[in-house]
Amino acid sequence: MGRYVIRRLLQMIPVFFGATLLIFLMVNVMGDPIAGLCGDRACDPATAAQLKKEFGLDKPVWQQYLIYMGNVFTGDFGTAFNGQPVTELMASAFPVTIRLTIVAIFFEIVIGISLGVLTGLKRGRPVDTGVLLLTLVVLSIPTFVTGLLVQLLLGVKWGWIKPAVSPEAPFNELIVPGLVLASVSLAYVTRLTRTSIAENKRADYVRTAVAKGLPRRRVVTRHLLRNSLIPVVTFIGADVGALMGGAIVTERIFNIHGVGYQLYQGIVRQNTQTVVGFVTVLVLVFLLANLLVDLLYAVLDPRIRYA
Repeated sequence: MGRYVIRRLLQMIPVFFGATLLIFLMVNVMGDPIAGLCGDRACDPATAAQLKKEFGLDKPVWQQYLIYMGNVFTGDFGTAFNGQPVTELMASAFPVTIRLTIVAIFFEIVIGISLGVLTGLKRGRPVDTGVLLLTLVVLSIPTFVTGLLVQLLLGVKWGWIKPAVSPEAPFNELIVPGLVLASVSLAYVTRLTRTSIAENKRADYVRTAVAKGLPRRRVVTRHLLRNSLIPVVTFIGADVGALMGGAIVTERIFNIHGVGYQLYQGIVRQNTQTVVGFVTVLVLVFLLANLLVDLLYAVLDPRIRYA
């Protein structure tokens, strides 16, 4: 196991550099960030030259990337155009988005897997058809539509929740935004779990467990569910990074000042340091989540062993 982890960590190094280089190049072709600092009026040449020198934008792109990555390994993610260090923005944004992601993952695991197991065991029955239709409707509606409708009905019309989340963003205020964020992924988890349960229910090892007279609950939880969860865990692990990076719509709707909000501000203002810094951390989160998923395979299926 230790050798496998070390090998995977070494494999993550070129992936990390490749992803950050691609993001760095994409952000640098968005436009001229200096133009955004001067407002509606164009900067005079002297001011533009001074700003480019101050932020290191007068150097070639490849040199900017090397300098940036060298600073990253010392914990310096640069400075935003408002003079605030990017690490300070991260310190205030990431805890909020992590809490929002935890709520969303909780809904995916509890509701998605529960509905998937229920429909997988009762395949072809009315409850199966109803859940499939419901998940299809959820998948067909964009997140921004779901979020706006929930905000309008629950927040404005009925007053059950606050239309906007407070700056502290406690867990109780993130329940509804977390459900909105998880809605599409929850539907995928439900359908994926259902399919996996329905397929494995006909496997030989399940029939053997039933023939041995094991209780139905033990057959489902110890034999059927553990093997069926492998593709589900793969999806949820990959979804962790996607939820944190894709929370921009949900955070904008509910006025949550998290990672999505900071990314939106950085893109609108063409703030290269902010966008690249946040995406760099998201790349690390995605890589570590995938490593954790691979290690969980051996826990779910004892037949899987890593050399």
